[in-house]
Amino acid sequence: MKAPHFRSVFISDTHLGNKDCKAEFLLHFLNNMTCDRLYLVGDIVDMWSMSKQFRWPDAHNEVIHKVIQLSHESTKVIFLPGNHDAPLQKYSGMQFGDIEIKRQYVHETAANKRYLVLHGDQCDGDVTLGRFHAWIGDKAYDALLFANRWFNLLRSWRKQSYWSLAGYIKQRVKGANKAIARYKNAATKRAKELQLDGVICGHIHHPESDMVNGIHYVNDGDWIENCSALVEDNAGNLQLLDWVVYTKQETVSELDLRHLDSKNKAA
Repeated sequence: MKAPHFRSVFISDTHLGNKDCKAEFLLHFLNNMTCDRLYLVGDIVDMWSMSKQFRWPDAHNEVIHKVIQLSHESTKVIFLPGNHDAPLQKYSGMQFGDIEIKRQYVHETAANKRYLVLHGDQCDGDVTLGRFHAWIGDKAYDALLFANRWFNLLRSWRKQSYWSLAGYIKQRVKGANKAIARYKNAATKRAKELQLDGVICGHIHHPESDMVNGIHYVNDGDWIENCSALVEDNAGNLQLLDWVVYTKQETVSELDLRHLDSKNKAA
């Protein structure tokens, strides 16, 4: 399969350093596509998780090296830190090598549509119900990811494809749906106040494209529960891409990751 080329690619919530990060799938994505612009829409490195337990496998390191390589070549890379990589927010407006750091950004598509790009943690005040409810939510989410991890390990043993049990359950939890609706309203309100056509964000690990009060809301998803990205073609069309489905890769073991064992393996 010929590697696709995109005008723009938006990825968020990769959570490198987290044991649930699908770094192998993400690395396969980055190695098998090209783009003019790459937006890293927050929570790229999970500093929260690593503060509790440091974990940095080779595939996670390779992702960072690949992004840096892209920035040195022909891809413009813009990094918008989120809440899990919050210490980097203070560097907004600066550059790390060839990578621009921004808290938020306005992206104009080839179709002359203007989108607010931000991680989405800026909307937390309009979504959460207080610290206690947030704590309960974090504990429930940890349990959900634990179930998702073992469920997909079993599927892998059976040579079955990756499937997001966590996403399936979340869609059927009434409280989760209400929180997602509040988040969408808060994000689109920000774009409307800036007189933009839409908003592109992450944060809630729920890939979706929808129209809310005349504003195009797009969440590019994550690489914890899903393996999703938002891509723009040369005509300015936006499409959510599920990389596992797109490439028909059944399991991590089927990905071509031989380069991880090469002499160029990152330290």
